Amino acid sequence: MDLIRHLLHDLPDPILQLIRLSLWLALLLLVFVPLERLVALHGQKLFRPGFRTDLAYFFISGMVPRTLLVLPVALLAWLLHFLVPPGLHEAVAGLPIWLRFALALVVGELGFYWGHRWSHEIPLLWRFHAVHHSAPKMDWLVNTRAHPVDLIFTRLCGFIPLYLLGFAQPSRGGAGDVILLTVILIGTSWGFFIHSNLRWRLGWLGWLLSTPAFHHWHHTRSDHRDRNYASMLPVFDRVFGTFYLPRHWPAEYGTETPVPPDLAGQLIQPLRRRTGSGPGDATPATTPG
Repeated sequence: MDLIRHLLHDLPDPILQLIRLSLWLALLLLVFVPLERLVALHGQKLFRPGFRTDLAYFFISGMVPRTLLVLPVALLAWLLHFLVPPGLHEAVAGLPIWLRFALALVVGELGFYWGHRWSHEIPLLWRFHAVHHSAPKMDWLVNTRAHPVDLIFTRLCGFIPLYLLGFAQPSRGGAGDVILLTVILIGTSWGFFIHSNLRWRLGWLGWLLSTPAFHHWHHTRSDHRDRNYASMLPVFDRVFGTFYLPRHWPAEYGTETPVPPDLAGQLIQPLRRRTGSGPGDATPATTPG
């Protein structure tokens, strides 16, 4: 064990990240592959069309945003000294750890909700977010299909209120960082679940927590595509009028916005030209009713 620790300690950070992501991928495979065989919603192969592309996104999403977020988070840490009253963070730090964690989940989810919703409603942001909606089939790995620009924007929308209210400290270690990492881990793990090809609604829990039934409607090609933005707490969709959860499931998934089928095209196209401005077509996005 000491030899392994020594070898890992000497490895470059990108290699360590690849090792961690590979172990995380192995765990996800062990959990979701059997489940999607036993309680599948749709009969489909494990190596469906686009599987290799989404697998590449798994590693891109795990490595690139972390690197690109360093500068904006450092800038945010600097701005906090001018924007936040000194006593606010002290008051938050005095709360019990369990309460800080619970509040951080709610505050972060609110930020993620609006970041996600703006990614649908603002044409420039939809150019990047359309990549995520281009998957014609749903399973756990679709969770990773996201352009790095899309990921960075949505995460910042969740991070900013956490930093402003003192639930996380971007410039120093401590409990706030632990809370932030835990919020990210729980949110990411739940993201794999709600994208999965599972016919689970979770009964009454489905009204409190997002489920595959809830999130699959967000990926539909029907008129209900601009609904269900919350990643974990559907209460925000209820409050802001975007909740939709019928008893049946979507007939088909994807988007009519043109998105290249290959990884390179999906990464480059949003940077070069407009790919359509709304989830269902190439016209400017409209706010859901």
